[in-house]
Amino acid sequence: MNDPIRLARVLKVLSVPARVRIAQLLKGRALCVNALAVQLDVTQGAVSQHLRVMRDAGVVTDAKRGYFVHYRLNEVTLAAWRESVGELLDPTRGAVKVRKGAGTCAAARRKRESARRRKT
Repeated sequence: MNDPIRLARVLKVLSVPARVRIAQLLKGRALCVNALAVQLDVTQGAVSQHLRVMRDAGVVTDAKRGYFVHYRLNEVTLAAWRESVGELLDPTRGAVKVRKGAGTCAAARRKRESARRRKT
């Protein structure tokens, strides 16, 4: 996933502390909205809104069990995200090619151009 828009979406989903906490609580087990609300000390509605964002991004999956819907982490999505974020943060992997002439700062370019004009 080298697409900057998709990568930014990943980071945005996990930029909210409550969603990070939900992900931590769902590690290794499925929980319903009520259990998550008690653990987070927020309303069920707030938890549902966070879960909707996480479900839309593929971070969690849901399964109905009787009257309750239980949520768990989507390991496949998380593995792909882990790889993408690791690539972003690793300075030796996935470097983006810079267009020729675009790799210098404006001050250095002006200095070179000024030196060329003085020579002629």
